[in-house]
Amino acid sequence: MFDICSAENFISANARPFEKAAYECLYLGRSPESAVNELRRFQNSDGGFGNALEADSFNPASTPITTNDALIWLYRMGFPDPARDITDGILRYLKSHDSFDENERRWLFAVESNKDYPHAIWWEKNGSGIRGFNPTVSLAAFMCCSDNDPLYKDIISEAASYLESSESVSGDEIKCFLLAYKLLETHGITDIIDLASIKELLIKRTAEIICPDTSKYGVEYVTAPSDIFSGIYTDFIAEDIKPLIRAEADMLGNIQKDDGGFDISWQWYTPYPEFETARNIWRPRVTLEKLLFAKTFAE
Repeated sequence: MFDICSAENFISANARPFEKAAYECLYLGRSPESAVNELRRFQNSDGGFGNALEADSFNPASTPITTNDALIWLYRMGFPDPARDITDGILRYLKSHDSFDENERRWLFAVESNKDYPHAIWWEKNGSGIRGFNPTVSLAAFMCCSDNDPLYKDIISEAASYLESSESVSGDEIKCFLLAYKLLETHGITDIIDLASIKELLIKRTAEIICPDTSKYGVEYVTAPSDIFSGIYTDFIAEDIKPLIRAEADMLGNIQKDDGGFDISWQWYTPYPEFETARNIWRPRVTLEKLLFAKTFAE
């Protein structure tokens, strides 16, 4: 059985100040002010985010992918008023088109400077550094909420066509599409794409990327229900994945570690000894996801 108290104690004892504050905000329902203040520590003077907010890359420089990670956290916190300066900075960073390919009209997934710092192998820039619409679609949606430049509307339209035609959309990419949808919906932006049709498509695509083999959850690097539905995006749940959600909820106790936390299911595949440091940062994050997932689907 999932020991919720031990999971909470694990986060309290092991999380960085930001993840601990995020736990208090998202799980305990406390004010987001502390989480916002801790998130601000990862923001650079150019408005973008770096500094190992996402602990697979220790690059201190601003990158699109880390900035997108900050947006995900802000969305989960409801974009509280104390974060206004943070979102203004993000807007400034994205407007600068740093790490933006003007020809492909995409923000880079991986940047060249990642190689100069401890990192997982997927953050090494190979070729263009572009990986589908991750994180471009959610960054463009954020821009559409604050900027009337038709470029970002065109990007959203291209992304919608890609989502409809592509057969290889990844779990991380789907998360960007889900965030993009929510940003557009929240701001009432209905003149770019048909939100109702895209929502129906997203429900279908999200169901497709969730691994049907529950024995791999928490063990192999596959997309489990808790990777998507940890307190958010619950209106995108298809009927045919509800049994998988229940199965994962029932097995959380089986994959919980003796210390009360949950572990990551991947390696870096690079020689940096900082992997263990990153793992110890990730574990409270993963544990928070499991707590939010359990809370969302508790009977």
